[in-house]
Amino acid sequence: MSRWPGSDADAIVVGAGPAGSTAAAYLARAGLDVLLLEKSTFPRDKVCGDGFTPRGVKQLIDLGIDTRAEAGWLHNRGLRVVGGGVTLELDWPDLASFPPYGAVRTRQDFDELLVRHAEKAGARLHEQTTVTDAISDERTGRVVGVGGKEGADKRPVSFTAPLTLACDGVSARLALSLGLGKRDDRPMGVAVRRYYTSPRTHDDYLESHLELWDRSGSEPRLLPGYGWIFGMGDGTSNVGLGILSTSKAYGNTDYRALLRSWLDGTPEEWGFREPNATGKPGGAGLPMGFNRTPHYREGLLLVGDAGGMVNPFNGEGIAYAMHSARIAAECVVQAMARPEGMAREHALRRYPGALAEELGRYFRLGNAFSRLIGHPAVMRTATRYGMPRITLMRFVLKLLANLYDSRDGDVTDRVITAMTRLAPSV
Repeated sequence: MSRWPGSDADAIVVGAGPAGSTAAAYLARAGLDVLLLEKSTFPRDKVCGDGFTPRGVKQLIDLGIDTRAEAGWLHNRGLRVVGGGVTLELDWPDLASFPPYGAVRTRQDFDELLVRHAEKAGARLHEQTTVTDAISDERTGRVVGVGGKEGADKRPVSFTAPLTLACDGVSARLALSLGLGKRDDRPMGVAVRRYYTSPRTHDDYLESHLELWDRSGSEPRLLPGYGWIFGMGDGTSNVGLGILSTSKAYGNTDYRALLRSWLDGTPEEWGFREPNATGKPGGAGLPMGFNRTPHYREGLLLVGDAGGMVNPFNGEGIAYAMHSARIAAECVVQAMARPEGMAREHALRRYPGALAEELGRYFRLGNAFSRLIGHPAVMRTATRYGMPRITLMRFVLKLLANLYDSRDGDVTDRVITAMTRLAPSV
């Protein structure tokens, strides 16, 4: 595989989160010289629920990560759903396509695990390297590298390569430097989380609270979002909430105050009170449903959160960041095996189509779902009448978590498969 004379790598990967480290590992494993640029240093934390559904665990297994409990993973059996006065414990479905367990691990530990895995595969990591913009060829407009600042002294740097993968998260600095803005017709979310010392630290289930009430005004408001409680197994629990942009409350709510208000309504013995907090609350945006396109522009691929690849149904992002990274890496490897020119470009232009084929229809359903539950009356009715019906809720779990067998599945799998096939892919 050849690259331009004088270039710094075959491919530059910007951002060493789950998307970037996954892409770098796959590319390096295929024999490419990969430069992985990260603005911070490891270990470093990120705002996240720290919970992995079986879809996320599958991506880890595909990458070659040891997900056994002996390797530091806290396994869980399923999802506990709380709402409408009902509590249901729903085991993860028994499927051919996905493992029968989820997992929990802190992002501080998880992200370093992935980046070291990429380094072992051969990727070259540069920490304390903040990429600010893409470098384009003045004649063709093609992205030929990136510029930014490196080190404690923030000295200007630039790197060149035939291809760049933008894995720089919700900030999407590379995309913005090229004028690629967010799509207003796709949802956004916001998440706030905090860690607490809690007796609920050991739990066989991830817990989701479907009724999220804002009691800050004269009358309580039901918001389109959910709260979560994930036991970490280390004496703490990760507790947080997520809100959708389809709500009128989006952008007009003090999310940290809302988190405190919600937790003040939980039983005191759970420990979710200020004296038991182990750190400050953190917040992050959730770019959903392909809310930034195109995913490929000459020389640049948008991967993970940079391309809006958070699931609009449930706010899950890591599984889709890793999934899109694998697809991007496959397209880049095929492209770099071809002569420079139209043959190579043809392979690269497959990337957005491959994303649309694998995730586009499901995300379109999720976008419609997010608009629907933006109406409080719909959310209230769905919770009140849906929760008591266990068969319906098992179907809902499969749909919201995107966990079903598209081939040789049961009746619910076939229904979800039919629904996704009927939805547009872009």
